[in-house]
Amino acid sequence: MASCCNPDIFTWIQNLPPINQWRTNSMSICICSSSTSFHPSLNLSVTKNMENSTLSVSILADFNLPIPLWASKSLKMKSKSSRPLDEDSISCLVINVIKDVLDYGSNKNNPTTRFPKLDSVLGFGDVFNLALLTLALMICIYEAPADLRSACLNSLKNQLTSCQSRAASKLLMRLLGSNLEEQWMRSLNLAITNWIAEFQPTNRGLTMKTPSPLYSYAISTFGLWKVQLYCPMIAMDLVNSSNPCADERLLFSLNYHQLEGVIQFNYKVIVQDKWVDVMVNIDNIRCDVIRLVNETLMNEQGVGADDKHFPSRISLHLTPTIQSNILSVSVSKSSDNPTREIGTERTVETSFDPPNSFLGLKVSAGETMTMSMKPWKFEQSVKGCSGMLNWFLHDFVDGREVVSSRPSKFALINPKAWFKDRYSSVYRPFTRQGGVIFAGDEYGERIWWKVDRSAMGKTMEWEIRGWIWVTYWPNKHRTFYNETRRLEFRETLHLNIS
Repeated sequence: MASCCNPDIFTWIQNLPPINQWRTNSMSICICSSSTSFHPSLNLSVTKNMENSTLSVSILADFNLPIPLWASKSLKMKSKSSRPLDEDSISCLVINVIKDVLDYGSNKNNPTTRFPKLDSVLGFGDVFNLALLTLALMICIYEAPADLRSACLNSLKNQLTSCQSRAASKLLMRLLGSNLEEQWMRSLNLAITNWIAEFQPTNRGLTMKTPSPLYSYAISTFGLWKVQLYCPMIAMDLVNSSNPCADERLLFSLNYHQLEGVIQFNYKVIVQDKWVDVMVNIDNIRCDVIRLVNETLMNEQGVGADDKHFPSRISLHLTPTIQSNILSVSVSKSSDNPTREIGTERTVETSFDPPNSFLGLKVSAGETMTMSMKPWKFEQSVKGCSGMLNWFLHDFVDGREVVSSRPSKFALINPKAWFKDRYSSVYRPFTRQGGVIFAGDEYGERIWWKVDRSAMGKTMEWEIRGWIWVTYWPNKHRTFYNETRRLEFRETLHLNIS
């Protein structure tokens, strides 16, 4: 008999009765249930095989005749123990789950996943539940019948975005390491992209729009604030787009990418005689647009990997959540006043008119002006107690902000426009991969809060709220279509005043 309502699967597995007390060959628990009796639930089942003394874990669609959707590798049964699955078996099970989540991605050559011993991982039960719920979400998207998929996806989404799951996600990412973390998020966001693409044409079903807790997390440690971002393009808010709409192949290329971002600040606390200085410096701001499917599929169903969005604006707001102790806030960069380089070129052109003209001679003079400008403009500002950081990408030709303007049709077909071959040109404003990096060497300006000494010994919270805009202008594909999308996120950072 299955039990329901957001269960603690890890505790349920740990508390399974001894094998000799099972009345049937299997025990099951409900992962998510339908809101109506007309739709089945999604169950996790543990089944014993007495012939070879093994157990298998499976995920089933609970119809009158259950439909298996996923099965684990065989696990060694502990028949003489009070617990059918010991810590080693549960560790093998969670590694099995993680590898199968990674296998849903486009990269099939995953390195060996290694975990520390279970007794050294605090909160491992939450990590186990998160991994299994993530696998259940992907199974619902790829494997489940339509009735079960539409009924259970919202329930699984709510469980995965809960506070408990968010805390477990940070621990899981730390256990996986950076490389496997990227593969995990690409696999998950590929599934979400397929989910949204399926339901978007009919406007039915719930999608994961931003801001969503599933797309970002924050870490505060050792003088470092870090926010990690992963968001599929299809889930970002559409700010503007041109008409006519993009063709299906172009839409495939645009949708099957994700934005990957890292925001890192270094902070320092300096105790003065009558106040405390809190100084925050930019360490690294990195944004990349990464494809979610392999290159072969991108070329077959899309227009290739060279036509994708590019970052066009980044806006970050840092705000102390409790402001009664804040005395002042300062920024360290003046408003930019770009220098214009004006060159005057005088030319004299002479020509003779026909004999019946009055003078028979023409003279003309010309003057040219050039302006030196970087493609990215950085600005700092203050609003209340918030320090605000903004990066804007500008068009090389007319100097306008890319995010708030559209190219002319002539520019879209001009092969020498700056946004053509934008990932290979020597004058590109992006990395070769198509992203941007703003590091402390050029953007290391400081935001500086003066804090009352009454805050000494306390932990203060800062909220980082951010928006990242990405724009598509045609690169190698011939089209007049262009659009801009926006990711919004909000995270909490902590700082000890000592």
